[in-house]
Amino acid sequence: MNKQQSGFTLIELVMVIVILGILSAFALPKFADLSGDAERAATEGALGAVKSAAGIAHAAFLAGGSTDPSIENVTYNLVEGYPSSEDIDVLANLDGFGVVDTSATLVTISSSGGNCSFTYTEAQPGAAPIYSAVVCP
Repeated sequence: MNKQQSGFTLIELVMVIVILGILSAFALPKFADLSGDAERAATEGALGAVKSAAGIAHAAFLAGGSTDPSIENVTYNLVEGYPSSEDIDVLANLDGFGVVDTSATLVTISSSGGNCSFTYTEAQPGAAPIYSAVVCP
């Protein structure tokens, strides 16, 4: 009696393993280290939030000229019609970001991992605030 066996041969299984190994060698570098990209993107989002908060506060100043301004129950101080460096992080709602006042007019805002950061320099007479680009080592 001849029995008919069915299944994969050893050569077929080895070839499948080789093909999967080659595919993973190309795919792995694309997905291996996305944490740095995510941290940079989060910090760029925070920079956008700071720019938006400063723009909204300045627009409110131009529209009302209030001496005691507040946006969504957040009171802040104005310097040349823009938020001060002490209040920009609260106004932009930067929870989870490190905020360091490096001088009276400059604040450095860094990501939760501390690798990426940018600066906000409050407005000077006749000039708008200055925002640095996001820097990641």
